[in-house]
Amino acid sequence: MPKVNTEIPGPKSSEILAMTEQYEPQSMGDQMPVVWDHAEGCVITDVDGNEYLDWCSGVLVTNVGHCHPHYVEQVKAQCDKLFNCYDFVSEPRARLAKKLVEITPEYLDKAFLVTTGTDATEAAMRMARRVSEGFEIIGFDGAFHGRTWGAASVGGMRGTKQGYGPMLPGVLYAPFPYLYRAPLCQGKTEEEASRACLEYLDWLVDRQSCGALAAVITEPYQGGAGGIIPPKSWIEGLDRWCKDRGLIFILDEVQSSFGRCGKMFCMEHWDIKPDLITLGKGLGSGIPCSAVVGTSEIMDALPPGSMGSTNGGNPISSVAALAAIEIIEREGLVENAARMGEKFEARFKQIQQRVPQLGEVRQLGLMGGLEFVTNPETKEPAPDLTREVVWQALKRGLICIAPIGLYKNVIRVAPPLVITEEQADTTLDIFEEAVLAAVKESGL
Repeated sequence: MPKVNTEIPGPKSSEILAMTEQYEPQSMGDQMPVVWDHAEGCVITDVDGNEYLDWCSGVLVTNVGHCHPHYVEQVKAQCDKLFNCYDFVSEPRARLAKKLVEITPEYLDKAFLVTTGTDATEAAMRMARRVSEGFEIIGFDGAFHGRTWGAASVGGMRGTKQGYGPMLPGVLYAPFPYLYRAPLCQGKTEEEASRACLEYLDWLVDRQSCGALAAVITEPYQGGAGGIIPPKSWIEGLDRWCKDRGLIFILDEVQSSFGRCGKMFCMEHWDIKPDLITLGKGLGSGIPCSAVVGTSEIMDALPPGSMGSTNGGNPISSVAALAAIEIIEREGLVENAARMGEKFEARFKQIQQRVPQLGEVRQLGLMGGLEFVTNPETKEPAPDLTREVVWQALKRGLICIAPIGLYKNVIRVAPPLVITEEQADTTLDIFEEAVLAAVKESGL
């Protein structure tokens, strides 16, 4: 259980924070002033000996918990054998590709291994353009697919693009059904909002495309935008729309897969068949590993040497990913995420009844987005209140990622999938205390 015995930051943390301020760029992030030292399961210990419970999993990475014994054992054993062999075949890489094909839908029969989520996005885009007669890609407002040039270009968030333009040509943007805020969705039911967003796609193509469409890319839920979960009718309708037009449908499952959303893959919540899925974060569960899983029709169209990676599928990453998948399957972490997600959602909605500034609760398995507003009628974003909630939680022993969302007014809820009932209850108690303290502090 949490144990915070020093001021935050503590003396050792303060020294290291001063070092990083001097030698690292401020672009790295805006997290709370905690310097992690070690972690196990859902418990993080900082360099001053303070212990916290974890609501971030790095950033939806350590699905199997921090330093799981089996994971550590497997990685250590591989470190005694081989680190890197470029794109020469290794047994771990071949076994991981086989495993990914086995656990994804049957029609997806090839896996291409890379290193990071943005690598997977870039690879999927290259594949789609290479096999298509077109080059245009449709992305969505609020989307996040990575920070490299192509991935940022198909994303719909200003922060990853501002000051870096011009971006990749041939990208079109459509509205995502953000029911709580998107102008196109206001005053509409879920079905009406879904239909309006899908109809906009036809309008977009008819008026802005140069007639060279290749692919559509979306997240199953929008992570960086605030955990925006689309209606079932929209994402299933998008799948049909792509198939009707002969477009490659790329589903970015980098942060939503490997049990995070209460299914091994988030796509299992709906009746959809994307042509390519991108994987990362929880795949490696700590050691960087990512992949594109797709159809032979697409992947076999690329000749030898046209796609490769220096570190993709290296033996250590591959062994780590295989260990993570084994743990997820053996320990029932998908089922635990679904069960705990229901607990979290119920408690958040109880808090919402007491605190009107908690404007919307969005929960899917152990992925949550809690959007704070100054007034539930006007929905004015409350970024200062949101950051204060994160700070109050930290002081009580709960670590959250810095506020996310289009207005930095959303708290992301993403504990490791190994979280226990007792740990879940403790974090929820802390969070409620933090919300009440932050509202009082803000005077709202």
